[in-house]
Amino acid sequence: MPYLALTLAMLLWSSSFIALKYVFVYFDPLQVLLARMLIATAGIVVILLWRRETRWHYRKGDWKWMLAMALAEPCLYFLCEARALTLTSASQAAIITATLPLLAALGARMFLGERIGAKGACGILVSFLGVAALTLGGQAEAGAPDPALGNALEFLAMICATGYVLIAKRLTSRYSTLAVTAMQTVTGGVWFGAWVLLSPAPLPVSLPLLPSLVVLYLGLFITLGAYGLYTWSVSRVPVAMAAAFINLIPVFTVGMAWLALDERLSGWQAAACLLVFAGVAISQKKTSGAAKPDAGRGLVNDI
Repeated sequence: MPYLALTLAMLLWSSSFIALKYVFVYFDPLQVLLARMLIATAGIVVILLWRRETRWHYRKGDWKWMLAMALAEPCLYFLCEARALTLTSASQAAIITATLPLLAALGARMFLGERIGAKGACGILVSFLGVAALTLGGQAEAGAPDPALGNALEFLAMICATGYVLIAKRLTSRYSTLAVTAMQTVTGGVWFGAWVLLSPAPLPVSLPLLPSLVVLYLGLFITLGAYGLYTWSVSRVPVAMAAAFINLIPVFTVGMAWLALDERLSGWQAAACLLVFAGVAISQKKTSGAAKPDAGRGLVNDI
């Protein structure tokens, strides 16, 4: 079930790239992100009232981890990704997400003392070269006016996501999936509410039906559904295994972008994508044989 939940979460996250590119044409990005947080929070309140209980074993000092997790994602992550999707294509942004498993491994090496190994280090280097090539080789077009900056911002979003993955693994040992997701949505609502108040963009005077339904989809199915599925799964499998599923996002998104947005990758971009995936494959070849069933528990204790 955790692997099925992870696959569904990746499918939902892939669709969010397409949905965001669509709704940003009609609404201000910051207002869309605030609406996502408010809709997801309302959904969590309904679920909590229905279930009437949730696991919440607060430990002194956890507020720092809760705040750090929520700031990493959704706050900074969504801020970077929203801006990125106004500058680059959905396909290119999704391909950048393939670096997340490698960043997670690098983060574990830096903060947890876990060894990466020669193949892991080689995979990280190759993948980063692919990201650099994809970023530098992007050509401005109608749907991607500044792909270099957009891809760089999406990469910053992946660094934020790495922090979220590592901290969420710690918190899910004491808090339920709903509690962890609630921490994110409530903090995100306050964060993006402040940004909207400070933004000069006027509030929409009308709410077109289809774009409004897509925003509702982003709030309920992506912010609440996908994050809930991923947080639930990461509490049951090692972080490295859960992060590896991120590699499904570029595959799903490129297909969706081709069907829904008529996006195409140039020959240079396709070669850069292959370089990204080659780096991921090299690193996974090393970690797959060395993974231990209790790696997740070790990570919780080490953090």
